[in-house]
Amino acid sequence: MAQTFAELVIGGVLFAPFVTYLAIALIMIIALRPLLHAVGFAKMFSHAAIAEMSLFVTVLGLLILLV
Repeated sequence: MAQTFAELVIGGVLFAPFVTYLAIALIMIIALRPLLHAVGFAKMFSHAAIAEMSLFVTVLGLLILLV
């Protein structure tokens, strides 16, 4: 039995479920940024932007797997 995915409809345009997961992951990372700043996340890595991007990709992957 195949799993059906609910598309996001905005103004009559259908968006793939990936776009919804992408938006949720972005909101989660934006909400986590103050906490990451408070614990010194940027100081743990030589290139903080790449570390934050990899955290975003990890959150996105977990959303796709768990939903």
